[in-house]
Amino acid sequence: MFSNAEIGIDLGTANILVYTKSKGIVLNEPSVVAIDMETKNVVAVGSEAKEMVGKTPQNIVPIRPLKDGVIADYDVTAQMLKEILKKVSKVAGLSMRKPTVVVCTPSGSTSVERRAIHNAVKSYGAKEVHLIEEPVAAAIGSDLPVDEPVANVIVDIGGGTSEVGIISFGGVVSCRSVRTGGDKMDEEIIQYIRKNYNILIGERTAENVKMEIGFALIDHDELSMDIRGRDMVSGLPRTITITSTEVQEAIKESLEAILETIRTTLENCPPELSGDIVDHGVTLTGGGALLKGMQKWLADEISVPVHLAPNPLESVAIGTGRALKMINKLQKAAK
Repeated sequence: MFSNAEIGIDLGTANILVYTKSKGIVLNEPSVVAIDMETKNVVAVGSEAKEMVGKTPQNIVPIRPLKDGVIADYDVTAQMLKEILKKVSKVAGLSMRKPTVVVCTPSGSTSVERRAIHNAVKSYGAKEVHLIEEPVAAAIGSDLPVDEPVANVIVDIGGGTSEVGIISFGGVVSCRSVRTGGDKMDEEIIQYIRKNYNILIGERTAENVKMEIGFALIDHDELSMDIRGRDMVSGLPRTITITSTEVQEAIKESLEAILETIRTTLENCPPELSGDIVDHGVTLTGGGALLKGMQKWLADEISVPVHLAPNPLESVAIGTGRALKMINKLQKAAK
């Protein structure tokens, strides 16, 4: 036990990950809180709360307090952080008295949004709170040489936002953020099935469809999957079969928005660093990087090598934790 714990938090729209110096990633839970609307008390946090989505009585509402990578509901986020950090102290056996915390923020977030994240963590009783930009954290967590004078291009496709950053000498050279990610794709699948089949499905079903038979815009052997939903005409449950080609069609818009963001970022890259990008390529991270065919599709579209980070889902959290050592250097580079 040591009194001054040092922890890194990836405060994601879909998942919260907590990294401690001594034990690596100690917690990875969905960013969902179930609240009793009558008493305003937190009933469940994380996985337990996610299980409740779409299945709760009227007085208990599962809330996702983070939208597009930033805090949408400040009070609920503060309560969620308290519960999450309590879990961490039990799991990791750390005393959470005045921890030093590094939290990542989306590169496109405003100073007000950053302050909200800072204050939410500070309200837990953190001794110091450092904010680090998500692309920098993702690059550190993907084992890229961020503090060297070479262009490291990171594409982080998260739940709420997709970030593209070119990092050199520990700082961000060029960066773009688009509020499109895994959640938007789920929403597009829901809308597609509603429009074409007159059937309503929930978020969890849409997410399963994306994970099972979702493909980037590449040619592939078609897969199919049975899904259940509510018929909007009769109001009764119904099962339909949907194919991977249809899912491709549904999420096409989101994928093209992400590609456009990558292109714009690369166009704004200084010519000296462009040569490095041709040699070293682009590194993909975040949950969206796991979409089937994503690597091949992007490599074909942007004509540079595309690599997958060692742990795409955990890169940002690992990076925030490792950034504790580099924080002073990174802050100087950011000024």
